[in-house]
Amino acid sequence: MTLADATIALAGIGALSFAVLAVLYMRDAAEGLSFSGHRMEKLPEVMTDRYVAFALLTLFAALYGDLAVIAALFGVFAFMGLADAWIYARGGFGYAKHLAAGASAIFVMGLAVLALIVSGENLT
Repeated sequence: MTLADATIALAGIGALSFAVLAVLYMRDAAEGLSFSGHRMEKLPEVMTDRYVAFALLTLFAALYGDLAVIAALFGVFAFMGLADAWIYARGGFGYAKHLAAGASAIFVMGLAVLALIVSGENLT
């Protein structure tokens, strides 16, 4: 196994870990919080960390300049924005900002995919 293979395998394990946490949170939010070690009263600070991380991921993707990476990243951002909009809309709360974020991310993702298609580059 090469270092690249090991890195890819560990990234896959990381994805599986995130999926397990997602299922825990979907089943029982309190159990998910407990299992992951998060505390409700600290969530505003945790969200700050998350937005810094999202900003850095976006900056790195832009600097790296790979359109497939940008498309994938913004596809994930679109999912988050639209999922949050759906959650808030169902709860009777304002959701326009999340909907706008999701729609904006879809636009960037679509533009990146279109640029790949027009350039003839491989989407993978």
